[in-house]
Amino acid sequence: MKRIVYREWRIPPARYWSILGILAAVIGIGTLSFGYMEHQGHWVTGMNNAVVWGTPHVFAVFLIIAASGALNIASIGTVFRKPIYKPLGRLSGLLAVALLMGGLLILVTDLGRPERLIVAMTHYNFSSIFAWNIFLYTGFMIIVIAYLWTMADRMGGPFNRPVGILALLWRLALTTGTGSIFGFLVARDAYDAAILGPMFVVLSFAYGLAVFMLVLMFTFADEGRVIGPKILRRLKNLLGVFVAGSLYFMLIYHLTNLYGAKYDGFETWLLTHGGIYTFAFWVGCVLVGGLLPLWIIYHPEKSKERNWIAAAAALVILGGLSTMYVVIIGSQAYPMPLFPGQTILESGFGDGVGGQAASYWPSIPEFLLGMGGVGVAMLITAVGVRVLQFLPESLADEVVPVDEETMGEAAFVKPA
Repeated sequence: MKRIVYREWRIPPARYWSILGILAAVIGIGTLSFGYMEHQGHWVTGMNNAVVWGTPHVFAVFLIIAASGALNIASIGTVFRKPIYKPLGRLSGLLAVALLMGGLLILVTDLGRPERLIVAMTHYNFSSIFAWNIFLYTGFMIIVIAYLWTMADRMGGPFNRPVGILALLWRLALTTGTGSIFGFLVARDAYDAAILGPMFVVLSFAYGLAVFMLVLMFTFADEGRVIGPKILRRLKNLLGVFVAGSLYFMLIYHLTNLYGAKYDGFETWLLTHGGIYTFAFWVGCVLVGGLLPLWIIYHPEKSKERNWIAAAAALVILGGLSTMYVVIIGSQAYPMPLFPGQTILESGFGDGVGGQAASYWPSIPEFLLGMGGVGVAMLITAVGVRVLQFLPESLADEVVPVDEETMGEAAFVKPA
């Protein structure tokens, strides 16, 4: 049988530079927003004494947990020995590093006094989950870069699976630690739940895979490469499983809160009369981020169309941002019980004033700062795909690996 080796396809230079220009403009606007908020002060944001984590944190936490989930494809191919996913491993690792860097950059610029980060990196309070997360984030980046080296260099081949296993365990710890930031905050009724750790792990699977699928489909379309129905069907079905798992964990989280009398007030407020947060939960989290994607993924006709699959992934991302908005901001907006069982008529911090939820509305600089972090992640991905050749030559169904044990993901050919 004659074998024809695929040649590389590349996006036209003019289009590539236009994409980089758009991303650079988004990053520049985010940088200007950071400078504006840093110079003017906290009052120009929508945040206040009650809601101290605003819209930038929504983007940051979403990007961080999506980074963990984006690495899932590489883990499936390496750790669980599924050869069909191995050609996607390098893009999976690149996207994981890019998303994490974008999310962390938002956190550093949003918290104020970013130059003080060196203090947090040199003085540790190991009783704080924040201190542990510094090690988890930096360690994740180092391990994934090493993981990428084992995929790209033949000398690293023997270390591919051991490093892949370490990356899998590390990213599970990272996502659990991120969820535990909220789960360990006992002062807030909505946060005090151990299930938030594992729930964030499952959410990361869905969000990371949705981002990965959109990036994969966009880059392959731009460079004229082929994605076969088989791999697309597998990714789509995997996304459906993760979305269903996310809905299940959210159901258990709220049912657990409803069962405990301590959380009746918060659950009643969020599920029935919480205003924008009730809308974001039912429409954003449940409908847009859960039920609609599942309907598309398992529809007998629409699930076969690429545009509908891309729409399902986009809906999961929108639903993920809504979920983070409810979890991060809605949980702060609900009045904190400073004196349980007592009615507080006045508070200088706006906590529990008349039992009303704290007011918060995202400001434009906050939103633009969050988009700047997304731009950083996408810019790193675009440059990596172009310069370092992270994409496989083809994902057509008839493409088969050649001498997989020695050549890994690097060589793929098509039978003539």
